[in-house]
Amino acid sequence: MDEKRIREIFLESSEIKRKFAEEFAGMILEVARRIVEKVKSGGKVILMGNGGSACDAQHIALELVGKFYKVRNPIPAICLNANGALLTEIGNDFGFENTFVRQIEAFATEKDVVVGISTSGKSQNVIRALERAKEIGALTIGFTGEIGKSMKKYCDYLFVVPSSDTPRIQETHITLGHVLAQIVEELMGG
Repeated sequence: MDEKRIREIFLESSEIKRKFAEEFAGMILEVARRIVEKVKSGGKVILMGNGGSACDAQHIALELVGKFYKVRNPIPAICLNANGALLTEIGNDFGFENTFVRQIEAFATEKDVVVGISTSGKSQNVIRALERAKEIGALTIGFTGEIGKSMKKYCDYLFVVPSSDTPRIQETHITLGHVLAQIVEELMGG
């Protein structure tokens, strides 16, 4: 690794984000507006992911509940991967693929927004939860990479990062989460 390679990595990341923004800017704004509608109607944002995507889910939830830029009323958001005891109990008793769907059945309603983050688009626990959330009538949103397009049938909106490189996908996902949090915060006011 040398300085030239470091610059290349940063340029690669920024180019992927540029392409993503060009393709999805309109949908990002539409999704933010839909989230605000749901929250103003008594709903909440439910997020989930595995590994690095679990960290992104927690990060986005904290930006909504706490603050992004402004001190304001909290925006209700929960992260399904944040409770280790619950995850291990469900995984042990019902199988890992059901860690999120059981929680969706417990917590989600048609008033809610459910966000599933999977860089590969193949995470069965995320897919099962999105499928069940859609059946319940929640608004379903997916974040994935270019090989995860199969998530589309479970999502009302699917954000596909134009890359198959996990770090570059995750960098774009957290930027997307930040942009959504900023827009939602601005639209919620107060």
